Amino acid sequence: MGWLALTCAEEGETHTHTNPCKKDSGRGNIRNEKRLLWRKKDREENASASGAISIHSPQRSLTRSVQEDVFFSVDVTCNGIPTIQWTFMSGVVSRTIGTWQPGAYTNITVDYSSRVQPYDNGSMGLSDLRLQDAGYYVVTVTETAGSSKDAGFVLKVNEVLYEDLQYLSVSALALACLAALLMLAVWLLDKAYRKIVAWRRRAQMPGKAT
Repeated sequence: MGWLALTCAEEGETHTHTNPCKKDSGRGNIRNEKRLLWRKKDREENASASGAISIHSPQRSLTRSVQEDVFFSVDVTCNGIPTIQWTFMSGVVSRTIGTWQPGAYTNITVDYSSRVQPYDNGSMGLSDLRLQDAGYYVVTVTETAGSSKDAGFVLKVNEVLYEDLQYLSVSALALACLAALLMLAVWLLDKAYRKIVAWRRRAQMPGKAT
């Protein structure tokens, strides 16, 4: 019995000292944990960089009429100097309105150069609205590190029927002029009729003998 116990103890001691798999497995777990920590750190850094950009706007849905002006109000904050870009999108087109960096440069496209007013806080004014201006407007803010953030606005443009109103006013003026002419014609005819009646009466009266 003593011999068996000694043999078993020796074998157990041998297995304890000669099993390399457990050591390799422990090293692999440490490497995996380090990789996970690095990935977590990268995600946190990216999230913090993206979270550093803030775009605040009091109103995202706007309604205006043709030939009016609209002001897309935003307040942009980020690390460093932001690059601001506005883009217009509708069901048929998608085009860049302009890009600028506060205090550095301003680049407004030709289609909007006479109607767009850029602001350092990211806001944008658009004047002399047209029906084609109705759609979706996106402001993209990019900071120096390269991270960016978007915010969208919806603009509805109502049509004012100026041409119909002008047509109605011209028609009303023409009818008024025609009515005045008719009244003048009736007055002239009445005056002529009275003169004719008076002349006939004088002609029927016996004249004085000469």
